[in-house]
Amino acid sequence: MEHPGEEFGPWLARQLNRMDMSQSDLAVRLGLTRAAVSAWVNGRAEPREETKRALAEVFGTNPALVDSRTSDVASGRPLRWHHRTAHADGGREYGNAAAFAFDADMSVLAREATQNALDERCDVGAPVRVHYTLHELTGEHLSSFLAALQWDELRPHYDRAASAEQKVSRSLRAALNELESRNSLVLLRVDDFNANGLTGPEYHDGRFAAVVRRQLDSHKQSGGRAGGSYGLGKATLWAASRFGLVLINSTLSEPHEGRTERRVIGRLDLPWRQVDGEAFAGPAWFGEPDTDPAHKDVSRSWWADEETVRSLHLDRRTSEPGTSFLVVGAHDASGDAEDLRDLHDKLVRSLGDGFWAAMVGGVAAGPLLEARVSTLRDGQVVVPEERVDPYTRHPALSRALQAHLDGHTVDCLTSEDQVARAEVPLIVTPLKGRGRARDKGREHLAVLLLTPAADADERHSRVVCMRGNRMTITEHRPRELPLGTMPFQAVLLAGYATDRDGEDVALAEEFLRASEPPEHDRWDRTEELTSLYERGAVSRLKEFRSDVDKAVRALVGRRETKRAGGPAALRELLTWDAPNAPTRRTQAFPTVRGVSAHVVESGAWSVTVEVKLPAADDPWRLTPVAKFDVRSGGRPVVGWAALEADEDCRVENGDLVVEAGVRKAVFRGVTNPATHPVRSGYARLVVEVQKARGGSV
Repeated sequence: MEHPGEEFGPWLARQLNRMDMSQSDLAVRLGLTRAAVSAWVNGRAEPREETKRALAEVFGTNPALVDSRTSDVASGRPLRWHHRTAHADGGREYGNAAAFAFDADMSVLAREATQNALDERCDVGAPVRVHYTLHELTGEHLSSFLAALQWDELRPHYDRAASAEQKVSRSLRAALNELESRNSLVLLRVDDFNANGLTGPEYHDGRFAAVVRRQLDSHKQSGGRAGGSYGLGKATLWAASRFGLVLINSTLSEPHEGRTERRVIGRLDLPWRQVDGEAFAGPAWFGEPDTDPAHKDVSRSWWADEETVRSLHLDRRTSEPGTSFLVVGAHDASGDAEDLRDLHDKLVRSLGDGFWAAMVGGVAAGPLLEARVSTLRDGQVVVPEERVDPYTRHPALSRALQAHLDGHTVDCLTSEDQVARAEVPLIVTPLKGRGRARDKGREHLAVLLLTPAADADERHSRVVCMRGNRMTITEHRPRELPLGTMPFQAVLLAGYATDRDGEDVALAEEFLRASEPPEHDRWDRTEELTSLYERGAVSRLKEFRSDVDKAVRALVGRRETKRAGGPAALRELLTWDAPNAPTRRTQAFPTVRGVSAHVVESGAWSVTVEVKLPAADDPWRLTPVAKFDVRSGGRPVVGWAALEADEDCRVENGDLVVEAGVRKAVFRGVTNPATHPVRSGYARLVVEVQKARGGSV
């Protein structure tokens, strides 16, 4: 994509610095006054075409470059590492504290890096595309890469940093030993496309400085929809490198210095160290020595050629805006992903679990995100490129969200492919100093979607909660669900994830983001929440969770009762039929103390029932009866495929016999699927333990 060149004044000033030439020197060479050159530099004037040709001769470049100003004049300055010198006050950092905010885990890296890419989506009419590439280098491939990285210059710094006894030093020592013994190195490149790229100046406010130069600078410009807010997520890239080293190649969505492609820099995070008698504070940058007097000899980003980015394994597939981060010495500190295949699979799972909702699109709008994972060794494919498919990893959840996006939800489930929708109120507490007396807050209606779980779902009967760009924040298991409740999947959309706009949406988004810790994995009490919002903010979150539970119970058909005699879920699954019992409940008949139930692979219900019995002089004969609880009409009876005694009882001709004096009995039963009027997952099972004909034995 062609972009207009840089303005003449800033371009000329930078070229003079790069060539160590003063304005007076240039004026003399051109036969002009210093005032004329000063006017060009300050933007008050621009030279005529013949003067530009003369300027090109002075700079030893093509006149077309002076006219277009889309790149710098070649200065011959070599790339180098610039290490920050130690603090004059004697302070020392033995590692980057931000890197310890998260685990050095592939799933954490995938979550944070992908969230940052989503927050920087450039064209909102198209998805952000992220591509994770694992690449193991050995032999000559490794040697070529280390040479391009100037490893020999870095090695003394690593050796000294690894000689201390702090945590980071011990990890560095192990990484160096493994590199030498195995002669291999794993790179992880994280590419995003249709993202803004690292725009902005080298040292002042902007995306570039926030990522490359600063800590705890979020600098998100996504209209309040950003998933992150702490500025810590980028640290996961460095934490995932055994050497604390990340290289960056960015294609910009808006020109900087007249250019957009191949803005390259490297950053290294090491602990305090002394090399050749000089002390260094920690970080270092790989780039071109800056010629600006205010940052003399600091390594700044440079506009690399294609050969250089290939040698650094930073070449991008297209010229679309976005950024490539190369994690050098990538590893998974959790220990559950050791070889390339394990790392590949973990990345695919993590992307599917964290961002399945962002990958789902509807008729009116496509997905927000596409994700792929590739794995290579010395340039050869080890694991074929794999596109992350949300419908493979989370079929029921993906179907539920798509139904919502397409407007195909229902109020009440009547078949297994339907999606029920309900609204859940969230009261957003006013910000301190902005609310009125006794103002509880502004109501925002979050959206709850619920559908039957898929047969292959590993986890079910939970609510997946999200906001903003639809990254999974937390999973919530509703309380007090009947044990006979069908397995389900549910999605809670809050804030901008509801696909709505409005003041209440923006307020809810800010409120929930303030309630998230740096990991963005729950909505709960945080310092930001209690500092910014009026008293009662934490209570509003608890009420919100409670209302979510109520909405789930309503959608799965739970009936609220106020009777005593054990937990509500157990009462609904197991009832005692005592037609002659007095109105006032006493302990003159058996009562239910415990029930467990689940649907087995054959489709049958398997139940274990514990019954408490009163003292009696005669044995009890009881008849367990299984029924399906349907929406209307009587409860149809289903047959038992098996009925067996488990504790202090026996089964005779389908009845349960408990000897006199026994105070507790346990039995088990499995229903006969052939007698089920509907599939087990679509009805609750009710077990009635009735007195057998003839009463006691």
